[in-house]
Amino acid sequence: MESDKVVVVTLDGLGSICPPYPEGIELQRKDNIIVETDSGLFFGTVKSLPSESTFKNPPDNDYRILRKATEEDLMQVERNVEKGNEAFKYCREATVEMKLNMKLVDVNYLFDGSKIVFSFTADERVDFRELVKRLANRFHRRVEMRQIGVRDEAKIKGGIGICGRVLCCSTWINRFDPVSVKMAKAQGLSLNPANISGMCGRLMCCLSYEYENYVGGLKPSFKMPATPMAKEEKEADIIDDLRAEEIIAGDKKESSSRRETKRSKQVSAEKDAGRSGKKQRKRKRKKRLKGKKKEE
Repeated sequence: MESDKVVVVTLDGLGSICPPYPEGIELQRKDNIIVETDSGLFFGTVKSLPSESTFKNPPDNDYRILRKATEEDLMQVERNVEKGNEAFKYCREATVEMKLNMKLVDVNYLFDGSKIVFSFTADERVDFRELVKRLANRFHRRVEMRQIGVRDEAKIKGGIGICGRVLCCSTWINRFDPVSVKMAKAQGLSLNPANISGMCGRLMCCLSYEYENYVGGLKPSFKMPATPMAKEEKEADIIDDLRAEEIIAGDKKESSSRRETKRSKQVSAEKDAGRSGKKQRKRKRKKRLKGKKKEE
């Protein structure tokens, strides 16, 4: 039965993996170990133990920790590194000579030296059959050409992110989850590619870490405790509201009084106009009567 405990291990040429914790072997951080994979034996280093792991990764049962590395193992690793550097230089020169549109990222000898793994990136499919024959004739080993993505390239090479810490993919991530711009929008981040892109040129993996918390926490289920400053601000807001209501009420009264005075002026003007009209009509009647008397 496999253990549920997970150890984060960095393998040469593969990056970080999470094999189950081995039974009967006591491991410490930075221990050098030998790991068995489907491709063969690999040399690795323990990055974190189950008690130190902050993020819970499922155990990858395709990898198995065999034992701790001995002094002889470390000497073998040094020889493999020297051979790998030589193979890297030769392969890069060969790709330029054969005009292959590919970028060589890493060359790694398996721990027992039985196979060489060449990792490369390419924008399209590359026919490297002639290259494989040339490499096999040169080094007399089995050759594996592994095409990887830009994220895997960052995982193998490592580096420092914009946060100032070592890249997550080169330290503890063992799989790449999908990341979208929607996650950056939900967290209120700037959508400037320079701010949300990692060293690989893709969206940063850390955008997915707190996405669920932001989506689920849009409506907080708690109330912030009232501070003295908050109380004073609340009282000031109430006073301002009351003053605004008084001003509005005063404006309403003033406007209503203005309307009333206007109406009274109109009524008085109409009355005056009516009186003057009556006087004029009386005068006209008197003139008519006087004219009739003179004619008689």
